[in-house]
Amino acid sequence: MRLRLWFPRSSAELHISPLVLHGTPCLCGGWDRQQEGSSARFLACPARRRPLILFPPSPPLWERFQAWSCLEGAVLLDRCKVRGRENPLNSLSPGEGPAQEALQSLSRRLQVQEKEMELVKAALAEALRLLRLQAPSTSLQDPGTLGPPRDSPAAPPGLPPTCSPSLVSRGTQTEAEMEVEPSPGPPGLSNGPPAPPGGSEEPSGTQSEGGGSSSSGTGSPGPPGILRLAQPPQRTDTPRRNSSSSSPSERPRQKLSRKAASSANLLLRSGSTERKKGTSAPGAPAVYPALCQPLDLLHLIQSPRHPWGVGGLMLFIGQVRKQAQRGRGGKDPLSSPGGPGSRRSNYNLEGISVKMFLRGRPITMYIPSGIRSLEELPSGPPPETLSLDWVYGYRGRDSRSNLFVLRSGEVVYFIACVVVLYRPGGGPGGPGGGGQRHYRGHTDCVRCLAVHPDGVRVASGQTAGVDKDGKPLQPVVHVWDSETLLKLQEIGLGAFERGVGALAFSVADQGAFLCVVDDSNEHMLSVWDCSRGTKLAEIKSTNDSVLAVGFNPRDSSSIVTSGKSHVHFWNWNGGTGVPGNGTLTRKQGVFGKYKKPKFIPCFVFLPDGDILTGDSEGNILTWGRSLSDSRTPGRGGAKETYGIVAQAHAHEGSIFALCLRRDGTVLSGGGRDRRLVQWGPGLVALQEAEIPEHFGAVRAIAEGPGSELLVGTTKNALLRGDLAQGFSPVIQGHTDELWGLCTHPFQNRFLTCGHDRQLCLWDGEGHALAWSIDLKETGLCADFHPSGAVVAVGLNTGRWLVLDTETREIVSDITDGNEQLSVVRYSPDGLYLAIGSHDNMIYIYSVSSDGAKSSRFGRCVGHSSFITHLDWSKDGNFIMSNSGDYEILYWDVAGGCKLLRNRYESRDREWATYTCVLGFHVYGVWPDGSDGTDINSLCRSHNERVVAVADDFCKVHLFQYPCAHAKAPSLVYGGHGSHVTSVRFTHDDSHLISLGGKDASIFQWRVLGAGGTGPVPTTPSRTPSLSPASSLDV
Repeated sequence: MRLRLWFPRSSAELHISPLVLHGTPCLCGGWDRQQEGSSARFLACPARRRPLILFPPSPPLWERFQAWSCLEGAVLLDRCKVRGRENPLNSLSPGEGPAQEALQSLSRRLQVQEKEMELVKAALAEALRLLRLQAPSTSLQDPGTLGPPRDSPAAPPGLPPTCSPSLVSRGTQTEAEMEVEPSPGPPGLSNGPPAPPGGSEEPSGTQSEGGGSSSSGTGSPGPPGILRLAQPPQRTDTPRRNSSSSSPSERPRQKLSRKAASSANLLLRSGSTERKKGTSAPGAPAVYPALCQPLDLLHLIQSPRHPWGVGGLMLFIGQVRKQAQRGRGGKDPLSSPGGPGSRRSNYNLEGISVKMFLRGRPITMYIPSGIRSLEELPSGPPPETLSLDWVYGYRGRDSRSNLFVLRSGEVVYFIACVVVLYRPGGGPGGPGGGGQRHYRGHTDCVRCLAVHPDGVRVASGQTAGVDKDGKPLQPVVHVWDSETLLKLQEIGLGAFERGVGALAFSVADQGAFLCVVDDSNEHMLSVWDCSRGTKLAEIKSTNDSVLAVGFNPRDSSSIVTSGKSHVHFWNWNGGTGVPGNGTLTRKQGVFGKYKKPKFIPCFVFLPDGDILTGDSEGNILTWGRSLSDSRTPGRGGAKETYGIVAQAHAHEGSIFALCLRRDGTVLSGGGRDRRLVQWGPGLVALQEAEIPEHFGAVRAIAEGPGSELLVGTTKNALLRGDLAQGFSPVIQGHTDELWGLCTHPFQNRFLTCGHDRQLCLWDGEGHALAWSIDLKETGLCADFHPSGAVVAVGLNTGRWLVLDTETREIVSDITDGNEQLSVVRYSPDGLYLAIGSHDNMIYIYSVSSDGAKSSRFGRCVGHSSFITHLDWSKDGNFIMSNSGDYEILYWDVAGGCKLLRNRYESRDREWATYTCVLGFHVYGVWPDGSDGTDINSLCRSHNERVVAVADDFCKVHLFQYPCAHAKAPSLVYGGHGSHVTSVRFTHDDSHLISLGGKDASIFQWRVLGAGGTGPVPTTPSRTPSLSPASSLDV
């Protein structure tokens, strides 16, 4: 039966006939177009659920594919021209319905197979390389023997009679890498019969089971069979590698599995008894012997119309690799898993890619062709190390008791997990020659400070937190030496809840005791012995917040606390020094006829024993102790009370700080009015000064040498000056979460932006703020033009700005979409600007030579989630990008912003920067069990030696580059108190800049060691509880 269809518009005829091949029902037919004289044939195998095959009307090829298709199923084989014309099926009009839809489906299938074949090419070449490595060092066959060597696994049929696998480089796509050798000479890759099951080799010149013959004199390849591997002639007395026997015949035969053999013989059905005897199998078509003819290997791996199914070929290659590994007696490093128990990374069978999993999603990354083995790549932590050079910022936004001056003249304050000791004008490198030292013993954010009466020892309390494994980090107080930066005592580990809110040393007994108030609901008040670290007394203070605590300088048994709507006066009895036996009794301050304020944030003791408090109403109250009243009995007799004896209205708004000066006068700092006022006896105002508005309100006051004052503000600035001359900033910082960071292309400067809407340019050499402007919107990303003249800043509304770095003027203001922008990046030559958005697109702009003018060039569309990172290639023509769903895509920008669907072709491309967190060169930075959000930022150094990583666990990591080992070791650096959002190297790799998230801190690290500017410090200690077991804590 034959079905004929006529298409008048195309003047073409389609004829279909049923066919049964090897018991499998098929449809065969043809297509003839009369006007052009062109035709095509096809074969479909419905039972196999495979698409149609199309091919030019070449009878030999037709017969070969016809027989093969009934064995393995059909694939799309041809989309090219037929007899010099376009394939008739490609010219069908849209009105011809099912045929056109089938053609479109077949075209899509062809595109997929073309991409698969790129992998097949490299995988097949790699299999040949492994076969060559597995071969014995002696000649694989003596001239008088026939058949394959015992250790050679089956190879793909259809290879040329003799070719050198050494000429096939893994992963390349050139067309002239196979060299066919003449038959005489050294044995090579040839089609020969399989060796007998008994294991003995056949003598030369005998007839093989496949029906062919081989002679030692002619080197005839014989009939098709298992491939044999060519090796250059070597000394016959050289022993085999990884073999205990010196004789090749003593080595046991290794065979492919049944599944692999089936895949290997897709085109060579000579394994049956009938074929070995030279007879045809019943029901086999007459054209079946054509399948046994040797095919050209180069054609096989280069042509997209290959007769093998991709799955079968991949299976065969995988089996060859396994056999080669067994033959070498060890694992192939390219196919070994990431590590024992690792569930996040492994290597596929082809050995040309690695695969890792994030949230169960596989991510494939292709190995560059220049890497022959992963063992060649560096392992271990890098020789470079980091040393904290400078910390920008000060935590004045939400903390108190945070600014003091030590006996040495250094100013001590804190930000994030670091306590900073700053010497104004006392050392090289800072504003006015200042320098910094850092105490980094805390594991979470520092909340309060207290300085010992000796001016050397410091107590600092931290908040509670969790480490990367979810284990709680308990609040604790550290007592440490400010000269040596060594921890002297750890107080209260496990005794506090949530955090340490306030601290105070006793004064009358030379700092023998320490008073602590925690952040629990009851705000537990406790007294500790500083020398022993033991708790002497503890009591619930109040359910209202406690903002300040202090010992009476004349009587260590008297303690005062203040906070929300209260002032409490405490007496404590040490209980003869026995831990826990002390008692604390409370006496509440009585406001009487005065209005009770909402908050009392601060107080100070006067030399005469009175107490001054500053409250949220702007009043300074003087508290005095009244005489015992016998008519008011209390526990243990008459009860003393504290009452207000004087009041002075000092500020508009709250009073945040009070400071007793050495001359007996008092300084008060206002919140809303930002004034500093000096008060004499009787609360008479003597002198005042106003803090500039952009620095914020007064948070803390400390007295420096002479008349110098240091003022901390609510906008995280530290000011230095006096009431007469005014104040200037010595330390400045951001006030909200930071995300945007970029470094200058040829100066030691960097730019930051964040949720406080400030864009700040920092001088890394002078450790000072060069300038800042208000963006009016949240800035999330930034990048300098290669000329350094302008900088692009991406905002959270889809707008992006270009600013002149000298004049600070906005030279361009463009909006792309209404989603936030996550990355902006100039190309290395400065001709393009790429903008990654949360609308899943990358916008490309052409840029003028000075960077001031931009015009839309195109859009890169193809990501299925928001853009997170992108990098330009060194030639400025290509982009690599990551997205929120862990995609790695490559784009040809110069070619029209096209998506490169074959990612394998980009494996050898060199990148000007490497900030993408997903890629072969950096996949080893991901920790086990990662959910895909653990790494926020990554940056490769310009000398391509190290990679810096910012994670979600407050740590900065330093890895070697490339980092292509699972669970790669690293150096781990703490100090940030929140997720680290970004890291960047300066232009000369001398420093690394890291941004904290919620802690609003900026750390400048000096790179030391190999390639750095200083000596390598001693080996850091390991802290397993805070970092992976493969990492080192510094």
